Amino acid sequence: MFIFVVKPLGTCRDWGSSRSVALLSAARGSVCGTGSIMKTKELTKQVRDKVVEKYEAGLGYKKISRALNISLSTIKSIIRKWIEYGTTANLPRGGRPPKLKSRTRRK
Repeated sequence: MFIFVVKPLGTCRDWGSSRSVALLSAARGSVCGTGSIMKTKELTKQVRDKVVEKYEAGLGYKKISRALNISLSTIKSIIRKWIEYGTTANLPRGGRPPKLKSRTRRK
């Protein structure tokens, strides 16, 4: 089902609370960019390895993107990480350390 809404000039507040805006926001995850569309799942290690394999074979970013049906920015990120760190594995992310230790959490 496709829903098309023509945005009037001005800010998102000009949209009002029409039913079409609510349907659009439910379908896309965001109406005017203040929220974010849900992230997709991470690619498997096999898929990331396939990207690097094609890159080493001499294919360009666009050709790899089309062949594997993955966005161009994702291809660039995978290859940049592989060049910098030499791995396609998921690296640890920053953030607050957990309040509970793994042993306490199991109880």
